[in-house]
Amino acid sequence: MIMKGIKLSLLLAVISGNIFAQAQKTPESTELWSPIPPVVTPGEGTAAPSDAIILFDGASLNEWTNAKGEAAGWTVADGCVTVKPGTGIIKTKRGFGDCQLHIEWRSPAEVKGDGQGRGNSGIFLQDRYEVQVLDCYNNKTYSNGQTGSIYKQSIPLVNACKKPGEWQVYDIIYRAPRFSENGRIAVPAGITVLHNGVLIQNNVEIRGTTPYIGLPEYIPHSMKEPLSLQDHGNPVSYRNIWIREL
Repeated sequence: MIMKGIKLSLLLAVISGNIFAQAQKTPESTELWSPIPPVVTPGEGTAAPSDAIILFDGASLNEWTNAKGEAAGWTVADGCVTVKPGTGIIKTKRGFGDCQLHIEWRSPAEVKGDGQGRGNSGIFLQDRYEVQVLDCYNNKTYSNGQTGSIYKQSIPLVNACKKPGEWQVYDIIYRAPRFSENGRIAVPAGITVLHNGVLIQNNVEIRGTTPYIGLPEYIPHSMKEPLSLQDHGNPVSYRNIWIREL
């Protein structure tokens, strides 16, 4: 009787396996109908998609403050905002974590200085991880500090700079770092950067803060922190800044 029971169990298992295998051969067996992705209307060209937050529309700095939380001191004119040297950084009133960021920038048409002193600014994700903005068109500087570098960390794959005075575009996909309860880094930040449509940072791991002097380090912070733009003493301009929270 025991042997008959075992044989029956084996037979049922074979039959069930055959039925399952047959089911896997139908198109419906691998179709997922939920969740349904939300509908987003793409923007034309570099215009923002329908679910983006407009951080600068060319008319006002209502979304921005200075380092002290007061009115941003940069100059708004002709549809762009330009660094007013000596006024310091500007940063968003809102905080952001994982995001898709679109930002257009222009170094001065009149070339002054060289190396790091030429068309220098920077985009700081979560107020501490810098994507370098610099005029590197026929301008030599250290590789991990040139245009599109993760400053003092990751060298860009290529130099895709346009001439001074021409508008340039960064499209950035950013994954914020995660910290454990004891304050240690659990998952490092990651970033992908396209410069003028050219991939220059390919899912790169950010090793920590991006200081001018010293090594990168992770210091625990909240998930949502401001986006900030650097005053490095050069009148770099920005326009068409929008962000999508991911």
